[in-house]
Amino acid sequence: MAGSKKAYLLMAAIAAAFMGYVVYTYFIYDPEAARFLSHKENLSHRFNLHSWLTVMKLHVGFACVATVTGLVNFSTAFLQKYRKLHRWNGYVYAASVLVVIVTSGYMAPHATGGKVTSIAFNSLNILWAVITLIAILKIRKKQVDSHRRWMIRSFAFVFTNMSIHLLTALLHQGIGLDYTSSYTIGVYGSIVLLLLAAELVIRTVPVNARPKI
Repeated sequence: MAGSKKAYLLMAAIAAAFMGYVVYTYFIYDPEAARFLSHKENLSHRFNLHSWLTVMKLHVGFACVATVTGLVNFSTAFLQKYRKLHRWNGYVYAASVLVVIVTSGYMAPHATGGKVTSIAFNSLNILWAVITLIAILKIRKKQVDSHRRWMIRSFAFVFTNMSIHLLTALLHQGIGLDYTSSYTIGVYGSIVLLLLAAELVIRTVPVNARPKI
């Protein structure tokens, strides 16, 4: 139980730190996303900067909401004290995931790396939607343990952006691979790594050992 609580707090700290970094970067330091956009090549004539920025900020904002609501609902103490709020918080999480998926779908055609990267993002969007839907269906059938496992798989994807940035930095700055290739590999690699991470948590943290925070 102590190890589970420490893992939960570590996950929350990492999530909070990355959310702070993302919000600062895209809303304060570089609200026009000039640095990120500088890596994109051959943008089509249909690319509209104003619309893209609006959608990107919605994407970032709701990703943060999904992260916070997901973290809250993994707390056993919160579930025990506020069962009805836990349920509604779960709906907010699911709605936030849906917004993240839709906005990601809008931005996918303009992804760094072109069509190959766009395919990865669209595949991720479909996978995330299906996993989250399964989690909802499981709890509606009162299959609590199964619901929790599918929620862990769903929640893993809120760390997609962080994982992509870390893998891209490792490949680009660490071993000198060009940025576009590093980013594309980072997207595909993140899908695999996050799924593996979720399965690791499911298999190593007992269902009844959720942290009482």
